[in-house]
Amino acid sequence: MRARARIAAIAKLALLLTLACCGAAQQSALSTRNNKADTAPAAFSIPHIPKLDAAPKLSDFEGMAPVTPLAKQMLMIDKFIQRDPKDGAPVSQRTEAYLGYTSKDFYAVFLAFDTEPQKIRARMLRRELIDDDDQIGFFLDTFHDRRHAYAFYVNAYGIQQDGIFTETTGPDNSWDTVWNTEAKLTGHGYMVLVQIPFKSLRFKPTQQPQTWGIMLARVIPRNGERAYYPANSAKIQGWLTHEGDLEGFQDISPGRNMQFMPYASLGAFRELDERDPAGNRFTGKHLAPKEGLDSKIVIKDSLVLDTTINPDFGQIESDDPQVTVNQRFEVFFPEKRPFFQENSSYFQTPLNLVFTRRVIDPLYGARLTGKVGPWAIGTFLANDRAPGKNVIDTDLLSGRDAMIGVFRLNREIGRGNSVGFIYTDRELHTSPLSSCTATRCVVGFNRVGGFDTQIKINQNWQLNAQAITSDTKFNDGSRQSGPAYQIYAERSSRKLEFNTMYRDISPGFNADLGFINRTDIRRFSNFMAYTRFPEGKHLISHGPQFFELTLWDHNGALLNYIVNPAYTWNFQRQSFAQVFGQLDHERLRPIDFSALTANRDYAHVTGGVSAGTQYFKWINLQAEIDWETATNFVPRTGPPVLVNSNTGFLRGVIRPSKGLTIENTYLLTRLQDRDTGANVFNNHIMRSKWNYQFTKEFSLRLIGQYVTTLANPALTTLQNSKNFNGDVLFTYMVHPGTAVYVGYNSNLQNLDRSLANTPDGLLRTRSSFLNDGRIFFVKVSYLFRY
Repeated sequence: MRARARIAAIAKLALLLTLACCGAAQQSALSTRNNKADTAPAAFSIPHIPKLDAAPKLSDFEGMAPVTPLAKQMLMIDKFIQRDPKDGAPVSQRTEAYLGYTSKDFYAVFLAFDTEPQKIRARMLRRELIDDDDQIGFFLDTFHDRRHAYAFYVNAYGIQQDGIFTETTGPDNSWDTVWNTEAKLTGHGYMVLVQIPFKSLRFKPTQQPQTWGIMLARVIPRNGERAYYPANSAKIQGWLTHEGDLEGFQDISPGRNMQFMPYASLGAFRELDERDPAGNRFTGKHLAPKEGLDSKIVIKDSLVLDTTINPDFGQIESDDPQVTVNQRFEVFFPEKRPFFQENSSYFQTPLNLVFTRRVIDPLYGARLTGKVGPWAIGTFLANDRAPGKNVIDTDLLSGRDAMIGVFRLNREIGRGNSVGFIYTDRELHTSPLSSCTATRCVVGFNRVGGFDTQIKINQNWQLNAQAITSDTKFNDGSRQSGPAYQIYAERSSRKLEFNTMYRDISPGFNADLGFINRTDIRRFSNFMAYTRFPEGKHLISHGPQFFELTLWDHNGALLNYIVNPAYTWNFQRQSFAQVFGQLDHERLRPIDFSALTANRDYAHVTGGVSAGTQYFKWINLQAEIDWETATNFVPRTGPPVLVNSNTGFLRGVIRPSKGLTIENTYLLTRLQDRDTGANVFNNHIMRSKWNYQFTKEFSLRLIGQYVTTLANPALTTLQNSKNFNGDVLFTYMVHPGTAVYVGYNSNLQNLDRSLANTPDGLLRTRSSFLNDGRIFFVKVSYLFRY
């Protein structure tokens, strides 16, 4: 009965949200008629785009000017306007774009003039990694809905970055497609030619002239400058609301689009097997062949069916370093596997209910995503072999897969408004007699469903809300359920940023496929920032920020209160400095830590500074250091205790030559006893990544990471641990899907060769190392495109 009442309440709230959304759409229409000052300016109308008789070449623009009849036929655009640092000012360096199309391809030629060409930041880089470089780009809204657009950016060496931009969630650079670029540095700047096959895009197939949305961009990093045509002002919330109308596409079609990408790999590996302490502690193969297939089929030019069989992610880069010691809650690591990344925006909701890293080892997967009229659809099916692989062969769970399903539907209502529904399901029916006692092993099923809405109130305000409920059955027959809610409002403008959020997650709510690392909370938070723009010779902007958070449980007990003020200065050459502080009150309960006999309060005070600069084009530096009081959650005896703490972060990206990029990162966490000053532990994380790009296609990447925790056994249960991981990867990528990879990874830890268990974990040595995992592989994939 409770579940039915809860579902009825969710349905009522969904109806109210729908009515509110429709009301907001009507109010927006009234506002358009009656109060034009509160709406975005009308879109720029760009003249007719010409159809070309032949493909343009950079030689048609020799000398940074259109010199052939074909080049002079193309549509020229040159009125680029800054968004940063001087909103509304003309671009500081002359920029010209020339547009045209043939029956098969879209073309854009950019002439990026520069009065100081020696200061252009241009490197030979891996695909996608051009954010610090001078670049040109554009957005193509092929369905002309001002909600979704393809984004294409190119640096002065022709290195590509592509993605899908969604108005409510921002850029998703995991999307990759086939397109061609050519670039040339000159004594007056640089030139870029972009060719995008229509087969690489999705749009409405029609013989009538089409109108697409477009926005052109130029980025000049040494000035912190971003300029657009049409003008894209920070005074108005949103991005694609600024796009212009590109008219005249006729007799074009995306054609059939079926892609098949088979791969084959051959490797050898050896790794530590911790499933059975009494058995063989290592497993591996001297020769392990593997093959699989990824495919992409476009249905009616709107929906995309992606499938994978036996996927391989051996070439994926390791996670960026994060501190994981002495953390009370799970640390978030972003998804990096392409199959799960692409079109991930279709599954996003205000609460993170689809975190695909929960799918650890799939044998197969299928996704259907796309847009049909005002409806956006996302479905996802997969299995996960990890539960059955993480137990010994005689375990009742051995060989069992978790089955995963997600369904997402979103309906656009008016401009900037939508109502959505999501349902997720994870099934793993097994016996409670399994030796695996982790939460994800004992859940028979976890089902989550609910509604959400996005409302565009006016040119500066937006709101989103979500109401969901979950039902969980465990393998011992017990069940747990509960609702969760969130409402978030945001005001954005050039000078003033403000947002407020209320989140309510009941004690019985679970989202096994999502990333919600804390339940039984009621949270209310606010953020505000005010920025001044003196637009001086050195100082670009400065201003204060303030964040406040209050957290209660469902019994009304105050669990956390945070006040976090800061002040930031932004300078030329992408340089900044910030000072900040934080007052934090935290209450721990016996249900949080069994060593507590009553609620206990912990008061934390933090102060710190951070800074960064790209003053010189060959180096990018960022640093932060904090002084604070913190909580030791892993004391040797008794409940958590208050300690002194220092944390530090240092990152440097060095580019000593055109093709070499060196990225070094260091993180420090230190806890000290408040009475004696003795160290509780020091945690050091050091990572160095070297990439040499021989050509646009061929690269060599080296990564070395060392993590050590130097612990005081009298004050913490943490062990003295040392870990070194080395990674080597050769890549030859013709284009996404057609590539050759050769890789090697090795991991060393200070483990005793006996691999004996202790109450604190595997027995460790003082200085010797044991190789507990290594792999060598060769992988070849090829994209067949029809």
